[in-house]
Amino acid sequence: MTAQRNDLEASLETAVFYSFQNINKSRSFRFYLMIKRAMDIVGACIGIMLFSPIFFVVAILIKLEDPHGPVFFSQIRVGKDEKTFKMYKFRSMVSNAEGMLDGLLSRNEISGAMFKIKNDPRITKVGKFIRKTSIDELPQLWNVILGDMTIVGPRPPLPREVADYTSYHKLRLKVKPGCTGLWQVSGRNDLSFNEMVELDLKYIRLRNILFDLKIIFKTFKVLLGSKNAY
Repeated sequence: MTAQRNDLEASLETAVFYSFQNINKSRSFRFYLMIKRAMDIVGACIGIMLFSPIFFVVAILIKLEDPHGPVFFSQIRVGKDEKTFKMYKFRSMVSNAEGMLDGLLSRNEISGAMFKIKNDPRITKVGKFIRKTSIDELPQLWNVILGDMTIVGPRPPLPREVADYTSYHKLRLKVKPGCTGLWQVSGRNDLSFNEMVELDLKYIRLRNILFDLKIIFKTFKVLLGSKNAY
């Protein structure tokens, strides 16, 4: 990275940081955070009740395909202010998926501090379906109730991804990560890492109740089957 690019990134980081600071001090924004938390708890509880039949069916299908592996998959992710937490998902990969990762890193199809490949050999048959419909993400509603996540926010990164972040990238870690967000409804895996960062920072600057509701509404299209979810 050139000195000119370092100076530009530093300037952007300073501008965005002070923009966030000014927003956080406003009374209306503090009220928004209170309403957002209430919406998170109510929404997550309703979601768990509504989707409980899906939880039951998916659990059976996962066990039928791979009786030896667990139904749920937990993974350490990085949340607000770089604090780590355990995130829950339905298991969509083979039991030894983590052990196979090193051999697949060279096939990464997304530039930047992320890892995604379309035809990941670790994904099971059931896993392909629940990923395409984003059903594998539903257990994250429990993370919302626990307070580690929010319904709408930036994607929670892995520690190894954050290790490659610049200070500018880390600005997206100033807020709680979300089950869905602007990145997920704006192209998801079709977008580059830097495009994801810019969308996250845009969300952090503009977030309000109506914006959150708009993103939640658009997310239902993903649940019906997104072509760029893998």
